[in-house]
Amino acid sequence: MTDHAALVALLAERSIKRGHFTLASGKKSEYYIDARLTTMSPEGLSLIGALALATLHKSGWIVDAVGGLTLGADPISYAVSYASASSGNPLRAFTVRKEAKSHGTGRLIEGPFKTGDRVAVIEDVITTGGSALRAIEAIRGAQGRVVGVLALVDRGEGGREAIEAAGTSVISLVTAVEIIEALGA
Repeated sequence: MTDHAALVALLAERSIKRGHFTLASGKKSEYYIDARLTTMSPEGLSLIGALALATLHKSGWIVDAVGGLTLGADPISYAVSYASASSGNPLRAFTVRKEAKSHGTGRLIEGPFKTGDRVAVIEDVITTGGSALRAIEAIRGAQGRVVGVLALVDRGEGGREAIEAAGTSVISLVTAVEIIEALGA
């Protein structure tokens, strides 16, 4: 089984729920993908880190750091950074807060992010693209250069198109259709 097929199977087994849900975007859906049930597991971290790093290399994007809006992007960013540690180009991971801290440094971006970094924005599940667009805005506001968005799952509900319409390329490791098809297998 390929890493991609193993990831689809793991997401189908652990992360998809059927029912009636209201998503973070406010949209209604017959299924919910709780990617954290996969991204925060040892098997998920191992698969995602290696697969995402290979995908970034194939993309041709030149990247210094990876990160996105907390909480969904965090374990994926850390997995990619860890997987890159022994590569010729280790990638730093960072977190974009939903709002700046009111104490301490008051930062919106936490971790070893640097001004001028070329960044792949990480997203767990793209629905409308809102979370990725918020992260892009914060990174650009901190003088980072966004080279693209790497999503674990694309629900295929317009989010990719919204991000691309704003001028940023998107790559997803898996689609919701693939996960749903794996449920029937």
